[in-house]
Amino acid sequence: MDKIRIVVADDHAILRDGIRSLLNAHGDMEVVGEASDGNEAIQKATELNPDVIIMDIDMPGLDGIEATRRILRKSPKARVLILTQYSNREYIVSAIKAGAAAYLSKQTMGSELVSAIRSVHQSGSFLYPSAAVEIIKKYVEGAREDPYQLLTDKEKEVLKLLAEGRTSREIGSLLQVSPKTVSGYRLEIMKKLELRNRTELIKYTIRRGLVSIKNGT
Repeated sequence: MDKIRIVVADDHAILRDGIRSLLNAHGDMEVVGEASDGNEAIQKATELNPDVIIMDIDMPGLDGIEATRRILRKSPKARVLILTQYSNREYIVSAIKAGAAAYLSKQTMGSELVSAIRSVHQSGSFLYPSAAVEIIKKYVEGAREDPYQLLTDKEKEVLKLLAEGRTSREIGSLLQVSPKTVSGYRLEIMKKLELRNRTELIKYTIRRGLVSIKNGT
C-alpha cells in the first residue's frame, strides 16, 4: 500500500518534530519533508510532490495562505491542510478561498489530525467542526455589508498603496493630493475596516488577495 506523503510547514521546529513523530507512527503515512516558512513550503512542495501539505498560517517571509495559493497554482492536485492557532472567520474563509482542503485548530487531538489527513487524501476535503460553523455563519450573515465595500474607490487605491509600503508623501504624489489628505484617507480606511495599525492593514490586504508578501511583512 502506498503511503500518504506529507510535508509539514511550520516555523516552530518542536511542533514539526511532534507532528513527524505522530504521523510516522502510522503505517499509511510518511513525512517526507519539512519547511519553516511559506517560501520553503513552496520549494518543498515543488521538489517532493507530496500528497498533503500541513500548513501553518503565521510564518515569517510568506504567510501560509499566500503559500497555499501559490502551491495550488503550480500543483492543483496537491491537498493543503491548514493547521493553525487562528479560529476567526476571516482566516478560515481566506484559507478556503486560497484552495485549502482542510482547516484545523492546533488544539486538535492527534487522532483528529490523522483522520483529517486521511479524509483529505481520499475525498479531498475536511473541516474541523468550529471552522464549519464559521463558514456557515458567513453565508447566513451574507446580507451584512462587507466593510471593504464601504471604502470609496480612492480609499481602496490608497489602501493598496499603503500595503505596498508607500509613504504618505509618495501616495500623495501619485494621486496628486497632499500628504495630509492621504493621512485622512488612512484614518478613514482604518476606521471602516476596524484595523488598529499598519501591520493589521497589511495582513488584511494579503488575506483579501490585494497584495502578496514575498520578502517579509
